[in-house]
Amino acid sequence: MSDTATRKPRVLCIGIPVRDLTFRIEAIPDRGNKVPASAFGEICGGNALNASIGIARLGGKAQMCGPMGDAEEAAARFIFDKLAEEGIGSDHLVHMPGLVTPISAVLVDPTGERTIVTFRDPGLWKVALPDADTLLKDCDAILTESRCSSFVTPLCAEATRRGIPVVVDVDNAMAMNEGLLTAASHLICSAEALHGTAGTENDEEALKKLARLTKAFVAVTRGPKGTLWLDDKQQFRETPAFPVHSVDTLGAGDIFHGGFTVAFGEGQDIAHALRFASAAAALKCTRSGGAFACPTRAEVDELLAKSPVGAL
Repeated sequence: MSDTATRKPRVLCIGIPVRDLTFRIEAIPDRGNKVPASAFGEICGGNALNASIGIARLGGKAQMCGPMGDAEEAAARFIFDKLAEEGIGSDHLVHMPGLVTPISAVLVDPTGERTIVTFRDPGLWKVALPDADTLLKDCDAILTESRCSSFVTPLCAEATRRGIPVVVDVDNAMAMNEGLLTAASHLICSAEALHGTAGTENDEEALKKLARLTKAFVAVTRGPKGTLWLDDKQQFRETPAFPVHSVDTLGAGDIFHGGFTVAFGEGQDIAHALRFASAAAALKCTRSGGAFACPTRAEVDELLAKSPVGAL
């Protein structure tokens, strides 16, 4: 990794941006019924894009890369405008003529839990990314999402070969022989994705099974139950979640991944990077607005200072 002691860590975020239409409702409607929404919002999302917002807010420098729909469609223009507002680079996003940028309907209930319906054009997975030298020349770390494995794995393998950390948000069940699992340096899984990948609902058994496959660091995020991970001695460790009153969980996991990548890119060890990520995600959950409700670095540092812990 490049020396980031005197500058912000530069993170290449690879994924598929999404335009999110959010609706705040009292309860998910029964089949065939209608419900009114008490609030509406229009934001952009997608795992990597949400994480890039977290990176930019929390002390890093983010550059987005991945497929987009046609340059003339409204969703693509909306997303580019939002990235510019956050100071996130978009030079490596690839417009694909005739295709549609993904769009989601997000229903948020009073507990902050979200239900999501997304359309993703199958043609987006046929994207040809820019060459590795172009993408990696100013890159201290890569953050990507598991659903993009078909087009990111060769680049991630090359980054790892060059000593550049590759953090993968494992958000869907993967086959155990998928190359991205061994191309990555850090695998941070949702509980559902880990269980589906490993074929067991026991967190410890699933992490051990994944660790036998790869040299990568492995962890599973479990919402309010905190994060379970294996240290370099293959011992289980836990990072507690920060207790908060949650109003909107949309984007919280992505902010966690972005926060972890920034902290690790700054040279923090795994335990401190996970605690930093947990604090960022917790604060995000206290505010509505998806990843755009990500806290600032100062807010995260303040929460960490107020919440001393023993040995990590």
